[in-house]
Amino acid sequence: MRVGAATFALALMLIAPATAECGQIPEPGQPSGSRAQRTRDPILIQGAMPSETDALVARLEHVTVERAGGWTFWRGDVDGYPVIVSRTLKGMENAAAATAIAAERFHPIAIINQGTSGGHDPALHLYDIVLGTSAVNIGAFRTPFKEKGQGTNPLQWMPLNLMASEGSAGYDPNARRIARFAGDANLLATARGAAKAYTKGRIVEGVIGSSDMWNDELDLIAKLHADYGTSVEEMETASAAQVAGLYGVPFVGIRVVSDNTTNGGAYDPRTGEACEDYVFAVVKAYIKGLAR
Repeated sequence: MRVGAATFALALMLIAPATAECGQIPEPGQPSGSRAQRTRDPILIQGAMPSETDALVARLEHVTVERAGGWTFWRGDVDGYPVIVSRTLKGMENAAAATAIAAERFHPIAIINQGTSGGHDPALHLYDIVLGTSAVNIGAFRTPFKEKGQGTNPLQWMPLNLMASEGSAGYDPNARRIARFAGDANLLATARGAAKAYTKGRIVEGVIGSSDMWNDELDLIAKLHADYGTSVEEMETASAAQVAGLYGVPFVGIRVVSDNTTNGGAYDPRTGEACEDYVFAVVKAYIKGLAR
């Protein structure tokens, strides 16, 4: 999702028994969902907005709904295997909290964060899909000292890796690099194998940049692309990847180009559903692999 808070403490407070939508979950004391849901750890698919989740929810069988605060989780089956679609809401804090809640409550076997994104690479066009070999936090920086009246220049900002220091990250040289979270090799291999199912654009591998900013300054986009290899930007993947990593859950980001300021590609809301179609094919392939 491109637009732009729940804290981690709030997320932990909300990790309590789920509330059910009326008429969609059995009465207390009765098993919830299918047998597969009760006996196997689910695959979790994340999206920030209805345009990034509704098409996936519609494909689930035996659907039940659970809520935690403002976050919604649809539990169901795909080919007899438990799958959960999570609406994380927009932004880094919301995505991190939704991931922590899901990790504690549902113990997913894998997490796929997917949805729309803005292009950083001029070679990418609308409906192209980026498989995130890594995700980077492009919202954590230290600014150089400037005297009053000297203004600001984001091109001079220095990255901070908040995971790399137990002291003051601003003074620790070990933290003066971008925070990077690698995509899971098995999930990436599955996504590559499902590429033939997608015909609306190219499937490429690249770096997903995440922050609570919407960048339209071409010089800044070019710097992020050159310095950190960003292919696209959005507002959730890196934070979800960070939390998934802390829980040891395999994770991958999959993002469709919905607009690209670098080459004049105007926003197309239909790209979100195209990404959902592809991700559903990835999930089916992953389930098939688990069966083998």
